[in-house]
Amino acid sequence: MNYSSTAYQLACHECARRFGNQPLSACPDCLAPLEVVYDLDSARGIFTRESIARGPASIWRYARLLPVPEGFQPDLPVGFTPLVRATNLGKRIGASNLYVKNDAVCFPTLSFKDRVVSVALANARKFGFTTVGCSSTGNLANSVAAQAARLGLKACILVPADLEPAKILNTLVYGARLIRIDGNYDHVNRLSTLIADEYNWGFVNVNLRPYYAEGSKTVGYEIAEQLGWRLPDNVVVPMAGGSLIRKIRKAFRELVYLGLVEDKPVRFFGAQATGCSPISVAVKDGAEDIIPQRPNTIARSLAIGNPSDGAAAARMIREDGGWAEDVSDVEIVSGIQELAETEGIFTETAGGVTTAVTARLYAHGRIAPQEATVVCITGNGLKTTDALAGRYDHIDARAIRPRLADFDAYLRSLDHVPQPELTAVG
Repeated sequence: MNYSSTAYQLACHECARRFGNQPLSACPDCLAPLEVVYDLDSARGIFTRESIARGPASIWRYARLLPVPEGFQPDLPVGFTPLVRATNLGKRIGASNLYVKNDAVCFPTLSFKDRVVSVALANARKFGFTTVGCSSTGNLANSVAAQAARLGLKACILVPADLEPAKILNTLVYGARLIRIDGNYDHVNRLSTLIADEYNWGFVNVNLRPYYAEGSKTVGYEIAEQLGWRLPDNVVVPMAGGSLIRKIRKAFRELVYLGLVEDKPVRFFGAQATGCSPISVAVKDGAEDIIPQRPNTIARSLAIGNPSDGAAAARMIREDGGWAEDVSDVEIVSGIQELAETEGIFTETAGGVTTAVTARLYAHGRIAPQEATVVCITGNGLKTTDALAGRYDHIDARAIRPRLADFDAYLRSLDHVPQPELTAVG
């Protein structure tokens, strides 16, 4: 399979000026963000269902519509995660046609960020960077550190000082240089922008951001393919910076343009934590601009108070007839537990947000029970176990002797069944 894709370049989202391919994220004229645009017509007859099926079971089966350099030969099997029919969760929340797109098992670091980092680092090598980095709320830090190690690149990771311990450990173990910043993600991101310019490093979500963001499209490609080359009626997506929800829509539109799926209306629903919900607020208020917030939520992976793609995401959601909701920290924990108890999927706090928001959308009648709805779970619960601290302290932790009688007595106590009475004989 030919993995090269040269029919793409950067273009300004506002003035449409083209910039070829270079480590650049904003238009120098109007300061608007740059996006990757493709010559889709050149993909006709090449990017087909048959050619995709012959490709590897990873995001690279869609390489023809990803911004990867000519001659790029991927060897990391990222993506192509399960799309699970969520029958049990559906029964609990009133949905009869519900699916979970489970990136909690994405290779290699158990979050959807592995997709975007793979595409970004392919370009980092092309542009000659020997040191890569990112500003991160955790999952991105893990992925950059792991994939940089595999590629032989140095990694410098900047994170808020209060990041979950598991995500800190999951970054350091790969040998990356990790620097804690006394501030929230927005402070970290501003510093990363200065560092990328000063040190000429490849920061995946700064000067490599247009390429990085395109990796998110693979979630949309996979959803369509795993549904039998059909589009769903609805997609529920967690929102931090607002890029993922937009790129899934972009993927759907590309598939429609190339004739791989039948065109149909798809509504997008954004999920945020109430403690950091600037995009959700903008959708509800019908506002064109995002009002920044100071994050205060256990869902740290979504805690971006001034999201770079927030205004565009809010506008897109409204245009397509969708909606956005936000939920409290208590609801987030309940969402984690509900998904685990019904579908056996242990998700991080961002997934708790998405699950709880999905339940509310059904309860409020915004999604009809029979509509085909995909819920995007983006990270693994092993990364945010601190969110569940104390939740299971009531569980009886006694150890019993390895005897059947002791087991029987213990089981009766758990089930509140009285012990059998002793009867005297003779």
